[in-house]
Amino acid sequence: MTKSSHSLPNLDRSWYTQSIEQTLDLLDTNSDVGLSTSEVELRSRLYGTNEIEEVAGRAAWEILFDQFKDLMLLMLVGVAVVSGVLDLIDLQSGGAAAGEIPFKDTIAIMLIVILNGVLGYLQESRAEKALAALKSLSAPKVRVIRDSEPVEVDAKDLVPGDVMLLEAGAQVAADGQLIEVSNLQVSESALTGEAKAVNKQATAEGLSEETSLGDRIGSIFTGTEVTHGRAKAVVTGIGMHTELGKIASLLQSVEAEDTPLQQRMNQLSKTLVTGSLVLVVLVIVAGVIKSGGFNRFRELVEVSLSMAVAVVPEGLPAVITVTLALGTQRMVRRQALIRKLTAVETLGSVDTICSDKTGTLTQNKMVVQEVVTQGKRLKVTGEGYNPTGNFFNDEESIIPQEYPELQALLISGVLCNDAFLKYQRQASSQEAKGIAKAAEEQDGAGEWMILGDPTEGALLSLAGKASFEQESLSHQLIRVGEFPFSSTRKRMSVICESIRSRGVEGAINVPEIIPPSPYVMFTKGSPELVLELCQQFKLGDQIVALTPQHREQVLLENDRMAAQGLRVLGFAYKPMEFVPPEEEESATEQDLIWLGLVGMWDAPRTEAKIAVSKSRTAGIRPLMITGDHQLTARAIAQQLGIAEDGERVITGRELERLGAEELEREVESVSVYARVSPEHKLRIVQALQKQGKFVAMTGDGVNDAPALKQADIGIAMGVTGTDVSKEASDMVLLDDNFATIVAATEEGRVVYANIRRFIKYILGSNVGELITIGAAPLMGLPDVPLSPLQILWMNLVTDGLPALALAVEPPEPNVMTRAPISPNESVFARGLGAYIIRIGLIFALITIVLMWWAFQNHEHWRTMVFTSLCIAQMGHALAVRSNYQLTLELNPFSNPYLLASVAVTTALQLLLIYVPALRDFFGTEILTVSELLICLGFSSLIFVWVELEKLVMRWFQARR
Repeated sequence: MTKSSHSLPNLDRSWYTQSIEQTLDLLDTNSDVGLSTSEVELRSRLYGTNEIEEVAGRAAWEILFDQFKDLMLLMLVGVAVVSGVLDLIDLQSGGAAAGEIPFKDTIAIMLIVILNGVLGYLQESRAEKALAALKSLSAPKVRVIRDSEPVEVDAKDLVPGDVMLLEAGAQVAADGQLIEVSNLQVSESALTGEAKAVNKQATAEGLSEETSLGDRIGSIFTGTEVTHGRAKAVVTGIGMHTELGKIASLLQSVEAEDTPLQQRMNQLSKTLVTGSLVLVVLVIVAGVIKSGGFNRFRELVEVSLSMAVAVVPEGLPAVITVTLALGTQRMVRRQALIRKLTAVETLGSVDTICSDKTGTLTQNKMVVQEVVTQGKRLKVTGEGYNPTGNFFNDEESIIPQEYPELQALLISGVLCNDAFLKYQRQASSQEAKGIAKAAEEQDGAGEWMILGDPTEGALLSLAGKASFEQESLSHQLIRVGEFPFSSTRKRMSVICESIRSRGVEGAINVPEIIPPSPYVMFTKGSPELVLELCQQFKLGDQIVALTPQHREQVLLENDRMAAQGLRVLGFAYKPMEFVPPEEEESATEQDLIWLGLVGMWDAPRTEAKIAVSKSRTAGIRPLMITGDHQLTARAIAQQLGIAEDGERVITGRELERLGAEELEREVESVSVYARVSPEHKLRIVQALQKQGKFVAMTGDGVNDAPALKQADIGIAMGVTGTDVSKEASDMVLLDDNFATIVAATEEGRVVYANIRRFIKYILGSNVGELITIGAAPLMGLPDVPLSPLQILWMNLVTDGLPALALAVEPPEPNVMTRAPISPNESVFARGLGAYIIRIGLIFALITIVLMWWAFQNHEHWRTMVFTSLCIAQMGHALAVRSNYQLTLELNPFSNPYLLASVAVTTALQLLLIYVPALRDFFGTEILTVSELLICLGFSSLIFVWVELEKLVMRWFQARR
């Protein structure tokens, strides 16, 4: 008799705190029979499908429609409509000029509007893929027991109470509690970030509510993978009620904000549109007043249309998109893959980098540097995982075989180990079946590598330096039992049977450091915890009682090594007469014999220290966030320059106790966070952002995804990162290297500097055009000096090509000695707005003088104004390359694209004057040589003015 649907439990409960019997009873299911087909249908209606739910995003048509909400585009649409109405009136009244193409301004303007809209749509329509990556972690098919029979069903059809059958290679498709296990190991790295597979148990009870995800050894989770063994488990959570679903909820709750560039462009639009509308009103009012009525109103409307087109930098969106795309290409060459185009410029605003330690700041290659047994402190030489090196005691080389306690420790490190050491050749690889033999075969064409955990690999390399080989030892001492490592126990024990106890003839004798008992247990783990389980220690061939003084000495050595940045492990062993049951680990791991300490070093990347120094010079504060011991973290941080001597380190346990406001105060002064879990990262990012920091955060696990999305720049690891972390990020490190982050921020600054450079170039000339057009009717000139089509030509071609060339301008020498760019900084900050107004006025003044003189003396005055403005922009493009250096002082070939764009644009402008078809379309006239030289003379004055400004600026700086 099954429970009614209303009596079935809520899935949001801590199943791991109760026994499997309680769970089966609450879910009203049977481990042998499973659920009936009718009960599955009922529960499917009650709980829904086993899928990650997505919050509906914007439809494609909504994204496209939003592009045309931009103020500048709306103004252009208005101009196109009014221009079209005027052309229609001319057609109906017969007032159109002979041979003139009707609606050409309207068509040209609308084409530009559509082009900009499509560009914006293509940028924004990249769908969010982080949730899709989460969904992909669900297995497509699952074996379950239903109606007493094993059947295969789709993962989405799982319901709470289903009994799953798991085996090696299977991907877990729902959260569950284990009923039966057989040597079950599950890789949970995608969820917890822990690289080592977790040994699971079906008898795990008595866990508290606070038990972390990695310590719930009786539970399994969606998105993890069975690497060894088999199991039977009951489904306790599906869809959004799984741990993966909780992460999806966090991802969906993190709202994406506009990037600094988007905010600045919005501000630019508002400023330009508001300014142009004010000028249009002033010109029309002044024109009406001057003419004494509305007799020139049509002319004033045409002037206002030209002014509206002149103020909008139509080519700017395309130039910005190309600039960002070029930035992404340069970053890929520096091992940084940019996933979101706007992140290129955003990197220039980063003032805080939160970085993982292992593999990012360090090489992720553990090398044992020191071994401490009772009364002996030995140094170890060697590089990487190469099993060649020497042991030194007080600068004297020793023979390990003369120290029984050292031999016992080395054997313990080999047997209490799940890694493999191998020699990787360029073309092929071979297992290290014999370390000495493989070492002899080295020919410089490969390197020693580890299959498994780097820490355990370092122990194999250490033993190899004393000629202890993994294969030989594992044949003499065969593993028959194991108490696996967990983050709660912080230790691992293996039980080995000696082949001597089996009476095997010809067995290679293990050195007489191990008593001739049938079995021996080797234990390694946290020195403090392993030491607590010991009552004796090995000294030479003797077993000596462990006194409080001895314990204190060991703990002092442990702290000394940790303070040097070494990762420290403690080792012990215990002779045994039989193999105990798995559930008796607590009773078995008692009365151990202490062997000693091993200190291993994950050397900092050479380039990381340089990068940290470079980031500090650039005003960027680097922070270290790691799961390592706080002393190790502090030592590495101090060596790299991330933290000062004596600076406080916050641990994950302390962080748990801190409230939001307390953490916000602490992040101001704390640079190192140790023993933290991925979920703490989100809190750290939020606290930094509350303090006004612009944060880049690294991560690699699924649990890191919310923090990566919350950060202003989320940075995923390309080598070790999961698909979910990559999809939630803005940038992927192809080499998992901290130095690459700093290189990317440098590129971000260069991109933003170039964006400011071409905005300065484009808007300076646009303001000049605007004032020139507005001045024409006030001066009593009969025609508008520039038509909307000519203005579009200038804004797209004359402005656009040199602006694209300015986008690849090489970085200035001081780009990484300036403070980070504030994300709240106006696009007109640091003198840019004043420059645009000033240069715009000079542009206008020179052009107005030319316009008035040409109107008085030349028939082709409108074409002269048009040509003069276009050529003046070429001089401006050359002069604007640097704020301080004269153009003559710059290497002209450091940006050959600019020289080419100036030459091509000038040639195109001449084609508009001298090619009949283009002349007719753009409404220009043929200029004589003298008229062309006059235009060239007036145009060059802009270049001269900008260069003189630089000299004046230098003079003022020299006086200071």
